[in-house]
Amino acid sequence: MTPLFALLLPLLLLPLVSAQVPHWGPCPEPAVQPAFSMKKFMGRWFEIAKLPAQFEKGKCIETNFSMKADQTIRVVSSEILKGELRTIEGTGVTEDLKNPAKLGISYSYVLPYSPYWILSTDYENSALIYSCTDVLRLFHMDFAWILGRTRTLPAATVNKAREIFTSSNIDVSRMVASRQQGCD
Repeated sequence: MTPLFALLLPLLLLPLVSAQVPHWGPCPEPAVQPAFSMKKFMGRWFEIAKLPAQFEKGKCIETNFSMKADQTIRVVSSEILKGELRTIEGTGVTEDLKNPAKLGISYSYVLPYSPYWILSTDYENSALIYSCTDVLRLFHMDFAWILGRTRTLPAATVNKAREIFTSSNIDVSRMVASRQQGCD
């Protein structure tokens, strides 16, 4: 690959990922939740904050995880967009049985599983999620979410979550609060 092409590639792909910001180099490899329990993680999670994502434009975003008979995970995400409830169903898998906090999630039979790593969770209040995709190891695009079992979390919990991301070399300077008002 020519150096000029390597420099231009992120600019050519930018319109496709307008909400995401590419970062130079490969994805970081943050530590994930030790001794992760999928059973405890199952259930309803509300999006508290996120790195902006093109595929999330609405408010009241939440995801429900449930175990299927074949040991895959049913993932149902929803949002309210322009006054209409929209849902999408996907499938999650444990990508590495030795590291069960590293999931893969796909919302389409034709797309590969995307990384969905649980960096930290107490299972009862909050969870920190990270996803990253390398493009030719020249640059990466990442997503990060702070989730809660309720629609709001204390500011101290959110600030601590941001610190954990930052200490894992994940840039959350563009992280925004999710809109969870007027949902019920």
